[in-house]
Amino acid sequence: MLAAGLVDEVRMDVVPVVFGFGKRYFGSVDVQHLLEDPDVVIQGNRVLHLRYRVRR
Repeated sequence: MLAAGLVDEVRMDVVPVVFGFGKRYFGSVDVQHLLEDPDVVIQGNRVLHLRYRVRR
């Protein structure tokens, strides 16, 4: 969806957890997509909620 240009915004919940390995959040993307600075930042109890708009 991101590579096809069908995504307007990305929302993430960031939690401080450490793993030895992981999966790429966006998978393999051929084209670089720029996200604007987060326009919504909500700090919760041990979690950070972020919303980024995709720059076109």
